[in-house]
Amino acid sequence: MRLFNPSPPESLVINLGGVSYPLQLRRSKQARSIIVSADTVKGVVRLTLPPGASERLAIRFARSKSDWLSACFAEAIPAVPVENGSQIAFLGEPHVIRWSPDFPRAPQIVDAEIRLGGPAEHVEARILRWLKAQARMIYADDLQFYCDRAGTELPQLAVGDARRRWGSCSARKSIRLSWRLVMAPPHVRRSVVAHEVAHLVHMDHSKRFYALLDRIFESDRRSADRWLKNHGRGLHMVGAERQSPPVG
Repeated sequence: MRLFNPSPPESLVINLGGVSYPLQLRRSKQARSIIVSADTVKGVVRLTLPPGASERLAIRFARSKSDWLSACFAEAIPAVPVENGSQIAFLGEPHVIRWSPDFPRAPQIVDAEIRLGGPAEHVEARILRWLKAQARMIYADDLQFYCDRAGTELPQLAVGDARRRWGSCSARKSIRLSWRLVMAPPHVRRSVVAHEVAHLVHMDHSKRFYALLDRIFESDRRSADRWLKNHGRGLHMVGAERQSPPVG
């Protein structure tokens, strides 16, 4: 896959209701047609082209989707800042970030607050590091629990920040989970872990896979799936990368 124009020039923009958004193009051998999508986190419009497809035709196709793209950006969930006074979730419960030079540098939970001290300009970085560290410890316990129930060996654990998948299981018996699940309610997080553990035994979505998943997962996986469908985008907006605003 070849990515080009990672920082598009002014000519590679699309105007949506008087606002100009950067237009990013890439080619993919797997693409069978031109695909247009709105990256509402980064504020860009993405175009995926099959090999040999005309860039000019692709841009014209994207502009034909202006109404749909405008609706996507209009409905986008705003980014949630990670700063003093803002509110984020931890284990499904809302917590207010409180910074004070009198607090310890390491974040601590006290009465539904995440308190920390140290340099004020590093609040976001330290909170995000703390969330990721908490995620790794909690996921390790979850993995051990479900591997014991499934009767399978404990896999290697990786914690990442994939945009499209909450978890994945490789054929080499390693599991990768999004750190953002640590903000979700526990039964939602655990459903994803159980799902990936079931893939250690069945690398498909067969009846045998779901039978195992339903045996090892102690709650309602369909309820967890609905929660992620309805609220998952909000998890991605916590500490979302700040981009230069589109040109109006």
